[in-house]
Amino acid sequence: MTNILHITSSIRGDDSVSTSLGNRLVAKLAGKNVVTRDLAKNDLPFIDAERHAANLAPYADRSEAQHGLAKIADELIDELEAADTIVFSVPVYNFTIPATLKAWADLVARAGRTFRYTQNGPEGLLTGKTVYITAATGGTAIGSDIDFMSPWLKFFLGFLGLTDVRIVAADGIMGEGGEEKIAAAHQEVERLAA
Repeated sequence: MTNILHITSSIRGDDSVSTSLGNRLVAKLAGKNVVTRDLAKNDLPFIDAERHAANLAPYADRSEAQHGLAKIADELIDELEAADTIVFSVPVYNFTIPATLKAWADLVARAGRTFRYTQNGPEGLLTGKTVYITAATGGTAIGSDIDFMSPWLKFFLGFLGLTDVRIVAADGIMGEGGEEKIAAAHQEVERLAA
């Protein structure tokens, strides 16, 4: 593994369990080049009609304004394409992903670059990469009927061709045994990275 992209999305900064798990995993994977994208900085725009049109326009056909609107999406897609391994550090907010991660998804889903339409439906173009999700939840059990984060994120990643997805979760940490659940998740990180 040489190029690792670490995408964090917790608003808790250094106190984030999902980010702590992700940082540990990234350190253990020992990539030669690590790019970290902190989505909690709120520097990603939500997609609107003009930005959507700019993202759809072929590069050579974009106006100067469209190049400006598509610049951040181009950067995010470049990061995905360059990575051999992608680590998502994701908290569960209200049973699903943070809004900033959804904004990221809307920007990187680009027909012709990250997926394409075929006679058999969409086909992801970002194949051959390994994805890890380090997740933390206060009360939602990952894989339960009220977990909308992990199935949505796995489906979206699969849509882009990222199908080798592994999840490490410290879930239900606000309840009894929270510290033990966090410790167990860190042990799982060690096992995965071995």
